[in-house]
Amino acid sequence: MSLLFPSMLDAAQALADGRTTARQLVENALANIADPHGEGPRTFISVHAMAARQQADDMDRLRSKGQAPSPLAGLPVSVKDLFDEAGSTTKAGSMVLADAPPASMDAPAIQRLKQAGLISVGRTTMTEFAFSGIGINPHFGTPANPWHRNEKRIPGGSSSGAAISVSDNMALVGIGSDTGGSCRIPAALTGLVGFKPTARRISTQGTVPLSFTLDSIGSIGRTVKCCWAADSLMATGTLRIQDAPTGREGNTLRLGILGTSVMEDMDKTVAQTWEESLRKLSGNGVVLETFTCPPLKEIPKANSKGGFPAAESLTWHQSLLKTHRSFYDPFVLQRILRGYEQNAVDYISLQQSRARLIRQAADIMNHYDAVILPTVPIIAPKISDMNDNAHYIATNLLLLRNTTIANFLDLCAISLPCHRAGEAPVGLMVMGRHAEDRTLFHIAAQIEHMLSD
Repeated sequence: MSLLFPSMLDAAQALADGRTTARQLVENALANIADPHGEGPRTFISVHAMAARQQADDMDRLRSKGQAPSPLAGLPVSVKDLFDEAGSTTKAGSMVLADAPPASMDAPAIQRLKQAGLISVGRTTMTEFAFSGIGINPHFGTPANPWHRNEKRIPGGSSSGAAISVSDNMALVGIGSDTGGSCRIPAALTGLVGFKPTARRISTQGTVPLSFTLDSIGSIGRTVKCCWAADSLMATGTLRIQDAPTGREGNTLRLGILGTSVMEDMDKTVAQTWEESLRKLSGNGVVLETFTCPPLKEIPKANSKGGFPAAESLTWHQSLLKTHRSFYDPFVLQRILRGYEQNAVDYISLQQSRARLIRQAADIMNHYDAVILPTVPIIAPKISDMNDNAHYIATNLLLLRNTTIANFLDLCAISLPCHRAGEAPVGLMVMGRHAEDRTLFHIAAQIEHMLSD
């Protein structure tokens, strides 16, 4: 019988109560990965089956002695193929790095999870070098979205496998990265929660970079508490279950609804779900106020030459391009090469513009407890529709349009599912203030409860 828990903390409680074991949880995850009718082969680039079983047995022994390293010890998680894991080759979803030597140590974020006793069951597929919001990978396959799976819809990216590992019960949380929406987009399209912390909150050491400036380490889970637990461990190495976010107390929640371009081009499903979500929030006493933020109109101009990802990824890839250019996904290669459009003056001007826009936007947005907007304006399109290059590019830009705001402004943000059960997944994004990640988790937990009514 398949084990399914509402959240990581529910699974942790089942471990504490003796209702399950780490070995049972890991075996359940591995069985789902190996299911011949499932998405496992397209979700995982590699699976740590033997090691995961051994670690599960070790955690069960420690727990039986009262020595479990954390309340979450023994829970299976998935790791995006962007992070170093000792003994594994970090391919970043690409054939370019297929012959790279195995990592000698875990990335610090992953090391902290493992020190807390969480078990990596394998490495999940992703958009090559994390450079797309669609989630298609021509080298390792693309896992299908759980919504109307027979229609083969995109999972969203770049943390595509991270999302499907959770939606299909192959892991209790998926660890990913978020440079322009790579955790929040797949979460929104698959009906999960996706979190992007303030960029410097968690070390990016031991990861293949997309943008040194914008990269952040996030997670995808079933609930806000799932992402909170993963974030707490990766950021601090510690976890206190009693600190889990349950919502804010006291003052009425005041949310700013970001208007203008982020509301454009919404499909009918997203528009209807968004309006219904606003009615739920208002009905629960939330003060909603639509506002505009003129500095945001300058972001497209600032990024007109490819922004930070183009210039900074080119810096990292330059030597590889000399020897492995033909191995790259053509769409990803095209975006990396845009880095040549920028000179030193362009790059420095971009840095200065960003600093100015961050200040100006904060002066407006900080009037609210948080800012909300649709995570993405469309439901997941079909994978087959992405065969047309022009349509692929247009869809990618549309998927990234709203989420990139939080990255550019150096904010924390989270996507919450807001659709009715059985309907197409739609995400509601909540943007918090810079470095106020803990506050955002409490606000998100409060909104999550309201949306589930």
